[in-house]
Amino acid sequence: MLEVLTKGFRSARAKLQGKTLIGEAVIEEALKDIRMSLLEADVALPVVNAFLGHVKEKAIGEVVQLAVKGKAGKREISPAEHFIKLCNDELIALMGDGEGQITFAEKGQPTGIMLVGLHGTGKTTTAGKLARLLKHDKHRPLLVAADIYRPAAVDQLKVLGERVGVPVFHREDTSPPDLCAAAMHQARQDKLDVVIFDTAGRLTIDQPLMEELSGIRERTRAGNILLVVDAMIGQDAVRMASEFDKRLDLTGVVLTKMDGDARGGAALSVKAVTGKPVTFVGMGEDLSKLEPFRPDGLASRILGFGDVVGLVKDFEKVVDEEKAEEDALKILKGEFNLYQFLDQIRSIQKMGSLRDTMEKLPFFHEMVPEGATVDENVLVRIEAMINSMTPEERTKPEVIDENRIKRIAKGSGRKYHEVKDLLQRFGAMREVMRRIGKQPSLLSRLPGFKQALDLAKSRGEDVSDLMPDEGLPEGEGWGVQGPRRLSAAEKNKRRKKQKQARKQRRKGRKGKRKK
Repeated sequence: MLEVLTKGFRSARAKLQGKTLIGEAVIEEALKDIRMSLLEADVALPVVNAFLGHVKEKAIGEVVQLAVKGKAGKREISPAEHFIKLCNDELIALMGDGEGQITFAEKGQPTGIMLVGLHGTGKTTTAGKLARLLKHDKHRPLLVAADIYRPAAVDQLKVLGERVGVPVFHREDTSPPDLCAAAMHQARQDKLDVVIFDTAGRLTIDQPLMEELSGIRERTRAGNILLVVDAMIGQDAVRMASEFDKRLDLTGVVLTKMDGDARGGAALSVKAVTGKPVTFVGMGEDLSKLEPFRPDGLASRILGFGDVVGLVKDFEKVVDEEKAEEDALKILKGEFNLYQFLDQIRSIQKMGSLRDTMEKLPFFHEMVPEGATVDENVLVRIEAMINSMTPEERTKPEVIDENRIKRIAKGSGRKYHEVKDLLQRFGAMREVMRRIGKQPSLLSRLPGFKQALDLAKSRGEDVSDLMPDEGLPEGEGWGVQGPRRLSAAEKNKRRKKQKQARKQRRKGRKGKRKK
């Protein structure tokens, strides 16, 4: 999705590597690559010029402190790293950090959310996804089928409501404004706290549509008017958002199909042109594939550092926390077998597209050459091979000899060399995990991993679980002194502290959503 954008920033970073002094000429050269990538990604020209102007002004006007002393000792910061940090901050500011959230009504009153937009942008599917997301956050939503013109629109919403376990309100022969007003009254009676209106669309913006939508807004006093836009249409999405905003005073934008061929231009342009933040992004067809927009995560991915924080949040949704902790300890001790490996594969499959998941890794672009495709079926084939093994072979892969490999290949419908390759890769991975367990500092040597965490830490995010220097005496964590072996009591204490930190973060996220 973001290959075009990432390519330009990666090229600029490469030009600045090894420079001890960055002058105006060097910055101009680096900004040319960034400018080309932004324009190719269909970012609006005024937005491109403003972004580059801000970065250049800050890069030339600042004196960089190259040496920083912290708990882990003295660390050098190169001018190139400082330049990338400036780009990161400007990208986040461009997309509106922390502004795109649902505004909830006072206690006892239902919160109205209008989904508006043209035909084909995915309003009805987004309504179902949003209802599921809000229900997961302990809200009690009601879906309203207010699109009375499109054939089967009402039936589609009813099917989606049934799938997510949310009631759907509809009345025959009733105008959309009257229908939505009745839905608000029904929500108060049934003590439902959120009402989501799936409104009608058109092929183009016209006066009757706008009058109808204005009537719904006035009758329901909806506090949230979200424009649903197909991210693949690029700058047209921004123009559409501007037009709807003039008529309805939007509160936010939902970008759908962000998992497709969208180049990211709409995400970078919407806030700058309309002043309205992106609130949610749709990342797939599944009803679980709607997530709050995180500008910091997208900025990190654009810069080629992946999205470590977003990846951890994705894992938290599909993995049992306590079991994950137990498995992690076993993995780092080298007690890793094919049963646990299969569990990890199934967890990754639950997260959706393999490419989308891999793109959040800091070293994705180092692993996958430009233009290469990610085989989405590779995990299915691996699972088939492991399922063809006996319980003993899964527990002790070292017992698998040539004859067993042939039997496993035949049973799974794969080739001999595929099974052998799987076992070799598994053995190498188990050995790497064992080494990391003995010397945690190895993890920070992965390409891009340290830089990604540095960016997250600079934004005030808690990454102690991923890089546990925080709160440890010098020499115990990822510092330059090297690790010392912790006692069992110290390990338990650290584990409890990390668990408590995770609980606090979850409470904080829920508190922000309620506000």
